[in-house]
Amino acid sequence: MNWYVAKIVFQIISGEGNHQPQFDEQLRLVSADNEKQAFEKACNMGRQNQDRFENVQKQTVQWQFIDVAELNPVSELTDGAELYYNIHEEADAELYIKWTHHKSALLNNAAHATC
Repeated sequence: MNWYVAKIVFQIISGEGNHQPQFDEQLRLVSADNEKQAFEKACNMGRQNQDRFENVQKQTVQWQFIDVAELNPVSELTDGAELYYNIHEEADAELYIKWTHHKSALLNNAAHATC
């Protein structure tokens, strides 16, 4: 059995959808014999996790499965194993670094930990 990290993408639609498009990208761990089976399992996860409910404003909110955008094999499950990476360029490095520190501070406060 092999392990994969699948990026499953959902679109979140509130009411009639007259709002800034919103997407949820979820990284899911998938166990499968091969890449084809892992992809099929990830697609099934996406379809099964679609949801529709009413929010506090009495609007219908949909989590609509879009697709499996990435599938990456995981060589081994060990403490500290890299499961996913994303290299991208930013227009403002300083702003990105500040944003990263801000997100870390929020996590640290929630977990009462330090990094």
